[in-house]
Amino acid sequence: MKREEEWLCESCRIRFEKVGNEVCSSCCKKGQKGMCEDCTTWKKNGKEVCHRALYYYNEEMKDYFRRYKFQGDQLLGYLFAKEIYLELKKYKGYSIVPIPLSQERKEKRGFNQVTAMLDFANLPYCQLLKKRDTQAQSQKNRKERLELKQSFDLINHQTDLSDLKIILVDDIYTTGATIERAKEILNGKGVKEIKSFSLAR
Repeated sequence: MKREEEWLCESCRIRFEKVGNEVCSSCCKKGQKGMCEDCTTWKKNGKEVCHRALYYYNEEMKDYFRRYKFQGDQLLGYLFAKEIYLELKKYKGYSIVPIPLSQERKEKRGFNQVTAMLDFANLPYCQLLKKRDTQAQSQKNRKERLELKQSFDLINHQTDLSDLKIILVDDIYTTGATIERAKEILNGKGVKEIKSFSLAR
């Protein structure tokens, strides 16, 4: 008696490219064998990347985020809710921690695109981090992203996080700098195991 609602027609769905097999073993970057250049650099700096993404950031995905994030069509956050739910449910025992927006950016956009996707997926999450007001990542080149200075703080500095295993969730993974800065803050509070996930890579 229950009919499953489809929010994405087949002709649109096939234009989104799912992450395949030939990807970086650490971050799902397309067209890689073994570890990509970015992950190799992170590893040399003592940082272990363990990231999973569902789709490549192709032209269709770029257009999706343009409408979802920058034109404010919040309901588009529902399109991939089922897939996000199924993927994140695999991380049993992990606390989901979304990458936050700065207050300025949230007020301008009207919503946080990451928590909106999690809400549509009906997944509980812990908001442990807050972001300082900085230049948007979309306005930075690759070099500037990799040189990103710390832009996160803990919401509650007194919180003991040493018993937690965390899966950080973002919308798009580009160089990994945002995730690594968030991990630095959480590692500083005793978190030993942190993985990450994004809709697009």
